[in-house]
Amino acid sequence: MKRFLMCAPEHFDVRYVINPWMHGNLGKVDKALASRQWQELHRIVSARAAVTLIDPVEGLPDMVFTANAGLVHGNQVIISAFRHAERQPESPHFDRFFSSFGFRTHHLPSDTVFEGAGDALFDSAGRLWFGSGFRSDAHALEGIRSFFDVEIHPLELVDPHWYHLDTCFCPLPEGGAMAWRGAFGEGSAAALEAVFGKDLIWVAEQDASDFACNAVVIGHDVVLHRASNALKAALAQRGLEVIETDMSEFLKSGGSCKCLTLEL
Repeated sequence: MKRFLMCAPEHFDVRYVINPWMHGNLGKVDKALASRQWQELHRIVSARAAVTLIDPVEGLPDMVFTANAGLVHGNQVIISAFRHAERQPESPHFDRFFSSFGFRTHHLPSDTVFEGAGDALFDSAGRLWFGSGFRSDAHALEGIRSFFDVEIHPLELVDPHWYHLDTCFCPLPEGGAMAWRGAFGEGSAAALEAVFGKDLIWVAEQDASDFACNAVVIGHDVVLHRASNALKAALAQRGLEVIETDMSEFLKSGGSCKCLTLEL
């Protein structure tokens, strides 16, 4: 059974602007609605996997986005080093959490920014896809290699709306993936096509804007905010079922289902 880390949105809000989605949304989160949305996501995930919770911390509104806590591989984890000062205090809390649960924790050099599973995603073949351009430094790749013996494919992110790889790319079961072409440089788009071939779904712009690629995949269920009929059909052809759950309040901060979970 898969296990995920989540953090209740007790202190969630848009209190600063560190990505384009936050512009115009300062103080505009409906906190009661956000709580209900998170609870529904928790219900959906916990019906299909085990869920472990980390305590929210006052003053850290984005700690709810546990995907950015670190990169987990087996019983090891590379703790994130956040680019923005507003999120940097999250790291010690995640470090203590992982240590208390018996994980072997690693840290990249102090001059290296790396935002965990927001920018580093394993596909079904065990390959690691690593995105850089806005949050994680490209040279973090070498640090990851020093800890994890895995095949790593670098990707260049070129649109600040898709500041993390998990906002625009989602590995699927049995060698598939879905992605938004507009988020990637030409070489990176070609690299995705070369590896995934016909099993790569390029989503439409509206699906990208609805954060369809920011999905949690559990078995053959794809849990996401919203998907077009065309995308649902493309996933159904691959034996996958879409489960939609409203994440409108979290989209105001630039995150959705995947951002709110970290597979352990």
